[in-house]
Amino acid sequence: MIISITGTPGTGKSSAGLALRARGRHVVELGDLIREHGLHEGVDEERGSLEVDVDVLADRVPALLPAGEVLLIGHLSHLVPSELVIVLRCRPSVLEKRLMGRGWADAKVRENMEAEALDVILVEAVESERETVEIDTTEMSKDQVADAVEDVLAGEREKYAVGNIDWSQEVLGWY
Repeated sequence: MIISITGTPGTGKSSAGLALRARGRHVVELGDLIREHGLHEGVDEERGSLEVDVDVLADRVPALLPAGEVLLIGHLSHLVPSELVIVLRCRPSVLEKRLMGRGWADAKVRENMEAEALDVILVEAVESERETVEIDTTEMSKDQVADAVEDVLAGEREKYAVGNIDWSQEVLGWY
């Protein structure tokens, strides 16, 4: 069973993955699979990211994963067939600080803030017609995010139902 943990870069996916791995969960980083198996078509020099054909991901990744429950972590993981999609979210102003702290270019930071504000990954996940939940990681530690993921895996869906996170008030302050 594949469970996608996705979200805009900087929302805490990899950190939560480390905590979940430490708890004995089988965690696979999608980016590692992409690089290891050559599932990219090159590098987008402007963005500094790999160019990935999402249809290739959807076709090839499931066969590369081990049997059993796998938590597939990555900002494209919701594009891989899975049983459940967990979208990690973060207030855009906090996301900005996190990405700037990584030394990202202003344009790339702004692009990701806007994607988060517009719910881009959430909308893609919901449009996949797979069960989708969202977790606001803005004020959570990696262990708290892992706890929330564990809650979802144990069946708690209502608390994390799509539509409970709204960045519109913050976004209105941009104008």
